[in-house]
Amino acid sequence: MIIRSARVVLPDGVRPASIHISGGRITRVGAYDDQSAYDDRSAKADDRSAKADESNARPDDRGAKALAERYAELIDFGDLVVSPGLVDTHVHVNEPGRTDWEGFDTATRAAAAGGVTAIVDMPLNSVPATTTVAALEAKRAAARGRVHVDVGFWGGVVPDNAGELDALVEAGVRGFKCFLVPSGVPEFGAVDEADLRLALSVLARCDVPMLVHAEAPQVIAECGMRNADSNPQSNPQSAIRNPQYAMYLASRPPRAEVEAIRMTIRLSRALGARVHIVHVACAEAVREIADAKAAEVPITAETCPHYLTFAAEDIPDRATELKCAPPIREARHRESLWDGLRRGALDMIATDHSPAPPAMKCPGDFVRAWGGIASLELSLAAVWTAGTSRELEVSTLKSQLSAPLRVESSELRVDPCSLAFWMSERPAALAGLGARKGRIATGFDADLVVWDPEASFVVEPSSLQQRHKLTPYAGRRLHGRVQTTFVRGARVWDRNQLVCAHAGQLL
Repeated sequence: MIIRSARVVLPDGVRPASIHISGGRITRVGAYDDQSAYDDRSAKADDRSAKADESNARPDDRGAKALAERYAELIDFGDLVVSPGLVDTHVHVNEPGRTDWEGFDTATRAAAAGGVTAIVDMPLNSVPATTTVAALEAKRAAARGRVHVDVGFWGGVVPDNAGELDALVEAGVRGFKCFLVPSGVPEFGAVDEADLRLALSVLARCDVPMLVHAEAPQVIAECGMRNADSNPQSNPQSAIRNPQYAMYLASRPPRAEVEAIRMTIRLSRALGARVHIVHVACAEAVREIADAKAAEVPITAETCPHYLTFAAEDIPDRATELKCAPPIREARHRESLWDGLRRGALDMIATDHSPAPPAMKCPGDFVRAWGGIASLELSLAAVWTAGTSRELEVSTLKSQLSAPLRVESSELRVDPCSLAFWMSERPAALAGLGARKGRIATGFDADLVVWDPEASFVVEPSSLQQRHKLTPYAGRRLHGRVQTTFVRGARVWDRNQLVCAHAGQLL
């Protein structure tokens, strides 16, 4: 098979190219008109047709068959962009145990619809949580034969399971996730500094990352007590006009992120363990991470589409579909997150896809509502829309990319190359998949998303593939429509429908 386009996103820039695929892998990336493999196959097809049994087919039938076989091997997407399939390393699938929230079928269907060709499932919200090898095998059994894109798994670190970590690594988890604050589910407890130190000493030896939900519980407790005696919205300098959201925002201030990140950095430096800060939401955290990187601490970090899109000043009354933790902060934080991506303080973008039944979002009650946003299917379009609405100089990514960055579409503020770097290449590297996923290059899996950056659409919740249709993007016009998704060379999503079910594998 050969896939070609006038705009293929390669490690060294966007240009016309042909992608040659065999056995699910990319065998060569050539010039747009490089059809050598195609011509060889076509010649063989013509030869086979010429030798067909004359008594069973008329000449016209033989010629039509040869022509059909020949052209089935070449797909020309014209001027559509062909990018590496997205790799989302922060997805809560919630199966087994909470399939009324989501599940492998609906989550990976949503992924395919959004151009996401591989996900890594979080260890919590499923029952049992992925904190033992037995729980990992239960999760694999639930997923096997039911996934439409490739799926890997994070293990979980909870109090008193340090003895399980070596075995989980041996069993194939991509790394581990822990919470420094209550996770929201009883079976996945928060760890304290002593727990984290013990776990990191094991993971440093195993050379796998620890993903940290970094909020300091003591800060949140202090702010909660303060909120009980005051109304944060009564501050005349506050731009937050939704009193419920103002109170929730004040209960989880930037200081909670900063103190937790500082502790994580200190332990990482002392133990030489790789750490990854999930869903960074504030400007101060970006600075802490940048400083740690400058000091050569082995740290990476992500932010999420909702932090790059929304701002606290704009959250309407009762809009609990926008509740998450850490909370969506004021616009100045949003701009700092974009700047952190541009400068390399933040490495990647992941969704933190965390769905729940709509009743759990308790409209209007930001205290009781479940904190989670489902956006797996919309991540490419949401980030592209938010990114192209602000001036970002993609040339600053040159020092980070594996090859010099060349931008041919100078009118774009966020280039498809930067999108691929943040949403494909870097997440694949975090999950230990960087040698086979995240780039369009020889030897890599033929995971591709074909999309139109100029096309726009209005988000209609009923058309979403996730189990529950609640989304903060409802009614918003987004740019960057996904047309086709390939997983290891198989066309799984095409023009708004799943065309090849269960093509995914477990990683």
